[in-house]
Amino acid sequence: MTETQPPLLSPPPVGSGPRAQLQTLLVPGEALVAHALQHRVYALLHRRDVAAATTTRFIFMTRPLLGGYQPVDVRWQDLKDVEITVGMFSARVTLTFNTNLSDTAAGDGAVETLRASGLTIEAAQALYRESQAQELAWREKRRVRTMEEMRAQAGGVQIATGVYPQAVGGEVSHASGPDAPRLAGASAADDPVERLARARAMLQQGLITDAEYEAIKARVVGAL
Repeated sequence: MTETQPPLLSPPPVGSGPRAQLQTLLVPGEALVAHALQHRVYALLHRRDVAAATTTRFIFMTRPLLGGYQPVDVRWQDLKDVEITVGMFSARVTLTFNTNLSDTAAGDGAVETLRASGLTIEAAQALYRESQAQELAWREKRRVRTMEEMRAQAGGVQIATGVYPQAVGGEVSHASGPDAPRLAGASAADDPVERLARARAMLQQGLITDAEYEAIKARVVGAL
């Protein structure tokens, strides 16, 4: 009695599926974390769009009916906000992001919006969770970096004035007190009043603690 073997199925061509196409976009060290396909009912005149979250960015890929694809990506550090809207049959994930590629909150500039609509609900929810986690993580990183830069501006510059003579253009200028004119060439950042004002503003915004403010104040006053 001869056994009938099931026919062998040939594997799909490489690069034909959305996941395979996403893999071609990944750089070394980057991994795909979550992805969502557009619901079939919304893709009658084109192949289903794909939204994906990787370890470094968000990718939205449109795929024309006749082949090929067009990706748009958003770095996680540029992400300002992510929202999800869930309907009866599909979900929409909306990203708001900076376009000036700044890595600090202080450098935020032009803002754009990317909408991935008609996604299958469960996959869209997984995509949203990953995007939300990345948004929170990078918000904290930007806050820390911005705080460090503001600290450097407020307390990291040495005061050029004092009770000792300073050389200006080959001549000696004596600063004899708080009412003495500032040295030529000194910038506004060297002004102790402005430095203390910046430190006070940082304290009120919660960027530094009371102890850190007092330390900056002591350095500024001690250099007078």
